[in-house]
Amino acid sequence: HVQLVESGGGSVQVGGSLTLSCVASGDTIGRYCMGWFRQGTGKQREVVATVDSDGTPTYADFVKGRSTVSKDNAKYILNLRVNNLKPEDTAMYYCAAVIKLQRKCDYSRYGYWGQGTQVTVS
Repeated sequence: HVQLVESGGGSVQVGGSLTLSCVASGDTIGRYCMGWFRQGTGKQREVVATVDSDGTPTYADFVKGRSTVSKDNAKYILNLRVNNLKPEDTAMYYCAAVIKLQRKCDYSRYGYWGQGTQVTVS
């Protein structure tokens, strides 16, 4: 199965930008849906942005218009660029991958997850 390692987190000033990277290994990622999720302290995990196995990106409302998610199947990388960072973006960010089953990308049930990378905005 696929293994995922995130990088690119850190401390950023309000209004700044970050690019998070997720490197996959162990399997080709072309057939996987992949995405970025986050979990703030005391909060539930939420989806940030995903890329379907056909390459279609989807964004959560709170990052729409200020973020770009990109999946490079040849380089086994999923990137997330977020601009105009806000304090509420502070969270642990996780990369996940799942094989699409019955037209559904069920990350919670069947997904593979990385260890996460911390983003702190202040």
